[in-house]
Amino acid sequence: MNKSSLQVGIVAGEASGDLLGSLLIEALQRVRPEIRFTGIAGPKMQSLGAESLFPMRALSVRGYVEALGSLSKILAIRRALKRRLLEYRPELFIGVDAPDFNLALERALKRAGIPSVHFVSPSIWAWRPKRINKVRRAVSHMLLIFPFEEDIYRQAGIPATYVGHPLAHALPEPNRQLARERLGMQSGGEYVVLMPGSRMGELKALARLFIEAAKCLAAKRPQTRFLIPLVSRETRQAFEQSLHEANALELPLRILYGHAHDALQAADAALIASGTATLEALLLECPHVITYKVPWLTWQIMRRQALQAWIGLPNILAGDSIVPEILQNQATPEALAQGLDNLLSDPTARARQLDAFRQQRTRLKRNTPALIAHALRPFLDGSRHGA
Repeated sequence: MNKSSLQVGIVAGEASGDLLGSLLIEALQRVRPEIRFTGIAGPKMQSLGAESLFPMRALSVRGYVEALGSLSKILAIRRALKRRLLEYRPELFIGVDAPDFNLALERALKRAGIPSVHFVSPSIWAWRPKRINKVRRAVSHMLLIFPFEEDIYRQAGIPATYVGHPLAHALPEPNRQLARERLGMQSGGEYVVLMPGSRMGELKALARLFIEAAKCLAAKRPQTRFLIPLVSRETRQAFEQSLHEANALELPLRILYGHAHDALQAADAALIASGTATLEALLLECPHVITYKVPWLTWQIMRRQALQAWIGLPNILAGDSIVPEILQNQATPEALAQGLDNLLSDPTARARQLDAFRQQRTRLKRNTPALIAHALRPFLDGSRHGA
């Protein structure tokens, strides 16, 4: 790190964090062009000049049980990164989501006098509410992306700012026809997006289920074409292997490198693994079905600690079952195909989702870059405010 410039440590743990991190970096670079970011960054953050000391994919682990096999490696990365940051002492550290990795790191840095900001609250409103105590010890300031989180942090006495959701600010107004033109799609064709997850563990666990569901839907609706946006050559190879194992090479499916936002805008419906992609589908007005499957033990832990009736962000935001959630043992190829068929066949079901999506987009859309820059300005003047 070059100490002649303003130094900020930063860690993002997966593709969604990389996107959020890139939006944050852009916001701060507008007001402090000399700022430099170092830590763990994905390709979008690196394209803006962030230095990644370790590969982001090492942190992209799915579920409690699955994380055990990678735990020693992840802990070693965190120890090495902590030593590096304590040596160079950045003006500020920003953890982008990834709370299981970042909160412990933030606590150590805060104790050493380095202010720590966490961008995207852990979902304490959904499960594990006692994490608010860990957050209090770890962060100097929290940047919130959902409006209902403000009361939680105010009551807990933790400094926090609602900045709106960066995706709601950054994503354009949906335009299906333009998106189809960009992807070279038929203007009147019927398309379904398959999004089994951006992490390798997630993709390997869910790809076969998504392919089998697509086969079932294609048998009902032979006119349907499928799109799958993937983030890397590695994920493409894994998905193609699943296609081969499922004897689905003849499925009318097009693999895209990236272009997830174009695909969601262009599609008539989507099948999505629960996560940030469900919010992207909401903002881009793509009706969808949410699914997820994890090992039995992981599911039992999650279920016992859940505070919400839903796992999908569109439903949690709306406080209602807007988007079908077909989970665990209920998530059969036939059930998922039926859920998609309902959306493609029933205009009322589609309209109900789209109306709810537009209401939530209005709640989430703020001038997020300006709000981020204003909230973090006190930490970037060299005075160690809030540490």
